[in-house]
Amino acid sequence: MKFKSTITGAFILIGLANLTIAQVTRQRVNPPHENTTEQAKKPYLILVSADGFRYDYAEKYNAKSLLNQATKGVKAESMIPVFPSSTGPNHFSLVTGLYPVHNGIVGNDFYDPTRKVFKGEESNDWLVNDPIWISAEKQGMVTASLSFIASRQEINGVKTSYYYNYTEPRIGMTERVEIIKKWLSLPEKVRPHFIAVYNNETDHAGHGHGPDSEEVKEAVGQMDSFVSQLQSVIDETGLPVNVVFVSDHGMTKIEKKPPMKIPASIDTSKFVIADQRTIVSIHAKEAKDILPLFNKLKEENNPNFDVYLQKDLPKDLHFEMKEDKFNRIGDIVLLAKWPNIFTKVPAGSHGFNPYEVKDVHASFYAWGPAFKQGITVKSFPNVEVYGMMMKLLSLKPEISDGTGELAKKILK
Repeated sequence: MKFKSTITGAFILIGLANLTIAQVTRQRVNPPHENTTEQAKKPYLILVSADGFRYDYAEKYNAKSLLNQATKGVKAESMIPVFPSSTGPNHFSLVTGLYPVHNGIVGNDFYDPTRKVFKGEESNDWLVNDPIWISAEKQGMVTASLSFIASRQEINGVKTSYYYNYTEPRIGMTERVEIIKKWLSLPEKVRPHFIAVYNNETDHAGHGHGPDSEEVKEAVGQMDSFVSQLQSVIDETGLPVNVVFVSDHGMTKIEKKPPMKIPASIDTSKFVIADQRTIVSIHAKEAKDILPLFNKLKEENNPNFDVYLQKDLPKDLHFEMKEDKFNRIGDIVLLAKWPNIFTKVPAGSHGFNPYEVKDVHASFYAWGPAFKQGITVKSFPNVEVYGMMMKLLSLKPEISDGTGELAKKILK
């Protein structure tokens, strides 16, 4: 009878959660998740991702609310994205603390020679490492995800308690804040202690119009308004809520000239090509064909891109053969030299080597009761963020590539 009573109570609380957010029909709920007694006592953390929000956008476009919060907390000179500096790899590195070669997400789209198939962003069976919300759920903490990448996925048998799909139709800024407000207003047992929120306005504007455009200025203003509204909601709750505001990458201006073509010397009957605009991965169907093609591409000596065997890729990219756990990088790799790009030329882009192109660096701000106040830290790799968030929530982390130094520098 006690077991039945506990389950019934859980469903009643979930029912209250659904009623509280009744007008938001796109939310998915996975009952009967509850916070354990231990987790219910912990602070709250909201991870805000602003896709394509370059490291200098707040100052460049005078994002007053964000800059104001930075004076009450922590900011970084910049945050160094993983390579390639693209959306998928960097979001997964932020929430797992692993470089792409270790979590398997080596691009927004890539080829897996073992499966002989290409990967798209929303294929859940590609995800083998637990992001922070899955680890939290396994340890008895309720989590929520608002259009964050992979938020709908079941990973290792677990899903986040509340979520909106990454592919959900556009949800306005004000509605996003209202959703978070309702989550923070839920009964304690079913209230999420970790919330991940994804916003794509700055990335969309940057690709379409370039980082110096009025459209990007407007998008930064929208994100700043979101920060202001979010903080007002946090203040109203009286809860110990911490905010980590990040981006996955920055944005750089692309010259208006014809894009580079994939070299015609690549025989597609012998090779599979995965094109990510700034990086082209070439997978050989037979190993004997690798060196002849590599030598031919080197002889062609195109000044707009570099040609590498996988084993010879720059070590600071963490993209080399001995680290490629999933064999998805390619046998031969073409790296576009900034500001050149393959296949299609947008007004702005990213994906370039972050150690050569500062424009692709991301933003990092954090504030709330867990953080030190008024400090600026040097640029750091984004694989450090996961461990810091796990420490803030006193959760047991999975193995990661982070050093733990960020947590020491910015947490009280």
